[in-house]
Amino acid sequence: MSAKKRHVSSSASSPTKKDVDDASLKYLKKGPKYEFLAEKWLMRPAPDSPAQYRFWMYLVTAVAFVARFYLIWYPKEVVFDEVHFGKFASYYLERSFFFDVHPPFAKMAIAFIGWLCGYDGDFKFDDIGDSYVHNPAPYLAYRSFNAAIGVLTIPVMFNTLKELNFKAVTCAFGALLVAIDNAHVTETRLILLDAILIFTVALAIYCYVRFYKCQLRAPFSWSWYGWLYATGMSLSFVISTKYVGVLTYATIGSMVAINLWQLTDIRAGLTIRTLFSHIIKRLNGLVFAPFIVYLFWFWIHFAVLSKSGTGDNFMSGEFQETLGDSPLAKESKQVNYFDIVTLRHKETHALLHSHLARYPQRYEDGRISSQGQQVTGYSAPDPNNEWEILPVKELPLRSGQPVYLNEAFRLRHVATNSYLLTHDVASPYYPTNEEVTTVPEEQANGESYQQTLFMFQSLQKKDTKSIVKTKGTLFRIFHVDTAVALWTHNDVFLPEWGFSQQEVNGNKKVTENSNNWFVDTIVNIDEERKAYVPKEIKKLPFLTKWSELQRLMFEHNNKLSSEHPFASQPYSWPGSLSGVSFWTKDSERKQIYFIGNIIGWWLQVVSIGLYLGIIISDLITRKRAYYALGKITREKLYGPLMYFFIGWAWHYFPFYLMGRQKFLHHYLPAHLIASLFTAALWEVILSNCKSLNPEKDEELAGEQYEFVPQIYTKLLWLTFGIMSAAVVGFFLYFSPFVYGNVSLTPEQVLRRKWFNMELSFAK
Repeated sequence: MSAKKRHVSSSASSPTKKDVDDASLKYLKKGPKYEFLAEKWLMRPAPDSPAQYRFWMYLVTAVAFVARFYLIWYPKEVVFDEVHFGKFASYYLERSFFFDVHPPFAKMAIAFIGWLCGYDGDFKFDDIGDSYVHNPAPYLAYRSFNAAIGVLTIPVMFNTLKELNFKAVTCAFGALLVAIDNAHVTETRLILLDAILIFTVALAIYCYVRFYKCQLRAPFSWSWYGWLYATGMSLSFVISTKYVGVLTYATIGSMVAINLWQLTDIRAGLTIRTLFSHIIKRLNGLVFAPFIVYLFWFWIHFAVLSKSGTGDNFMSGEFQETLGDSPLAKESKQVNYFDIVTLRHKETHALLHSHLARYPQRYEDGRISSQGQQVTGYSAPDPNNEWEILPVKELPLRSGQPVYLNEAFRLRHVATNSYLLTHDVASPYYPTNEEVTTVPEEQANGESYQQTLFMFQSLQKKDTKSIVKTKGTLFRIFHVDTAVALWTHNDVFLPEWGFSQQEVNGNKKVTENSNNWFVDTIVNIDEERKAYVPKEIKKLPFLTKWSELQRLMFEHNNKLSSEHPFASQPYSWPGSLSGVSFWTKDSERKQIYFIGNIIGWWLQVVSIGLYLGIIISDLITRKRAYYALGKITREKLYGPLMYFFIGWAWHYFPFYLMGRQKFLHHYLPAHLIASLFTAALWEVILSNCKSLNPEKDEELAGEQYEFVPQIYTKLLWLTFGIMSAAVVGFFLYFSPFVYGNVSLTPEQVLRRKWFNMELSFAK
């Protein structure tokens, strides 16, 4: 039977010689038949008309726009990590140096919006719940920028599926899974980095598809170069936003490696010189040029942050000498021995405090205390917050000698003339941590002397001899005798006997960020130190500064391993088994809770399971010379679907190897790729996948390429319609947790509880 008789009409017609140029035909003829790359399927015309694609793309984009911009101004308070990225934008606008574990691109983009609004960066977004009404900041512009980026992600997803020759309704469904996903909407309507991260991941996936199609049609053409460098720039934007962008690099890198392996085959008809040209040009477009752009953002970062700031203490002395004085630096004064100072905890802003009241003989749980003088954290101005820094007996220093980091000293509580002490007695709330108290002068100079020795421990190992300054120098108050660091917390306060103040204890986990303190004020400062003397600014080569900052960013990123109440493990992410509380309003019983669209996420889990089952079955049956699936179906399964599957796997499984804190939002790039995968898979499933002749598939290979499987359009519409209705229904039902604008009763909250969700106001 001829190929013409075997042709089956469908929603897509076979390409003719007029559809492709001579170079493409030559490439397809000589090239190896790697179904993984789906060359012949990608060369076919799109199955629907341009008007249909435009209609569905505009529709799903409009849905995404409404979901993200609805009540974009609410709440008019700082929400979740807006405390970090809003603050960083303010530092950029003040040009004050700060330290963060993420690269600068996305943070600078947010700051640029603030600059366009004429904002000066005065508000520092210090605490969740801080009012934007009383603290003017362009929060609406910041949020709208991220929401717009979130909306733009949708047409990029849509067109990715379109370029892979899927039907318009399939493209729309894949984009819809992100357009109204609860997690994506929540994350992209706040002042966070993930909107930019997810958009650039989607852009990289799309640009590589366009590049690969140019590779099939006309290698080394202008469009080929254009899409190659567009892919590289997209990858650069991803990794310049967050270092998890390396997973997107791994995805595209895997595809490039497979493509180059294909071109290595002698049947591709390439000379060794041409093959090396392919390799070198890909290295230029995907590695070298993106790396230059990556460095460019750091160059801007250093150029903008030219003044001293909160990040100084993380950097070496040589680096700090390149920074000019900021308002913070102007207020920063050298701390000397015999200064009377106040010490403030960085995380809770409480001041180290003591008073004549003592710890009770027994705590509520029956444990016995030392009954020593209480040491607490207290936020209000009070004479009991004042401590004198005294040298150890071995260093009889005079007044005016500076205090250095990592140098032992003693702290005398001025109001009660007693000395700070930590010893091996359990603290009120933490039996594993040490009690902090004070002892009288006679005892401090006698039997308890060794227990009164502390030091301001540097946060950096190599920074051993820096002078301590007020405001800017961060340190740990380290107890020399028992090797603990002073720590306080405001998640629970002391009972009535402690005047509802914060507990202070000795934390054995010394290196945790929550142990950081700084000298807030010098009470008895002399007139000479009050005077401001501008410092001399020195130069340091860009690559030297970049390499130091890069190393510290990696080190601190890896140290983010402390426990967090909303941290989660990767096994819980695909099913969205737990979430994160972003914001609560106790007086109105409202909350924003970060959780995925359960219907959409579990549909992806089912789809991935189905796909693996199909692939395993196909591989096994083909080993037995039974070819159940047609050629085009296999091209889809081992081409576009395998591309998405590998992308999902690269963005998911490496998190099992990471020791740092992990949260549900780390799964969002993988979820985006899984959304494309899910829509594409169901179109393949709901089509005529059968081989023309299961027993003679290999013999009929050429004829089967002319056979385009019929898509069961009505069934496809029905399936996507039911799935979409379920996804939309879930989004609407859980929308009070997305927008935080509805007060729910405890019964309504409990009805929305899913697995390990720790919802507020459930009682």
